[in-house]
Amino acid sequence: MPAKEIEMPARIARLPRDSRGYPIPKFVEEPQEKGGEPDFRIMSDRHYERCVKHGACWICGDPLGSKMAFVVGPMCCVNLISAEPPSHYECAEYSVQVCPFLSIPSAKRREAGLPDEIVSPGGIMIKRNPGVTAIWVTKTYKVARANGGLVIEMGEPIRMEFWCKGRRATREEIDDAVREGFPSLLDAANRQGADAVAEALRMRRAFDHRLALAVVD
Repeated sequence: MPAKEIEMPARIARLPRDSRGYPIPKFVEEPQEKGGEPDFRIMSDRHYERCVKHGACWICGDPLGSKMAFVVGPMCCVNLISAEPPSHYECAEYSVQVCPFLSIPSAKRREAGLPDEIVSPGGIMIKRNPGVTAIWVTKTYKVARANGGLVIEMGEPIRMEFWCKGRRATREEIDDAVREGFPSLLDAANRQGADAVAEALRMRRAFDHRLALAVVD
C-alpha cells in the first residue's frame, strides 16, 4: 500500500514536515545550517537522552505509557539488544509500513555523505537489511554500555509481531530472516570465545520459544 494511503497517527501528524511533505521524526538531528534539509540518517543525541531519562517516544517525542514498542531486526529479538529507545505502538506500526528501509527488503543503508563525526551506536551492528522488522512490545528495558557506546536491553515481550513489505510477515519470511542473520551473530560470538557462543545458542533457543507465541499472519 502506498505510504500516503496509510493512516497517520495523530502524534506523527503533528510533527513538522520536510520539503517533500514527510513528517520529521523527533529522533532526527536538526540541520546545522539555517533552512537546511534534515537528514533522517542522523540521530539526535539530545533526543536519545530525553527518551531514556524521561520516557519520551523515540519517533513522536510524546510521553510513553506503561507499554513500549521497539522497532528492531530479528537478531535484536535474539540478543534482546536495541540501538534505539522505544516508541508508542502506533508510532512503531506506522514506521514499519512507511519507512523505506523497514518496508522494502531490497533497500540498503545510505552511508554516502554522512558527516565524519557520526558515531556508531554501541553493540555490534549488522548493516544488512534483514528483510523483516519486528515490533517488540514490553513494559521494561534498561540502558547499558557495550563496545564504547550505549545499548538498550529490552525486557521480556508482552507482544511480538513481524512485518515485511509494509504488511505482517509470514512465518516463512521470519524463518528465512533469522536463518540468514544468525550466522553474523554467531561469528561475533566466536570472536569472544566458547562462553559467548554457548550464550548465543541459548538466546537462539529462547527466541524460538518466544516466536511460537508471536503474532503471525
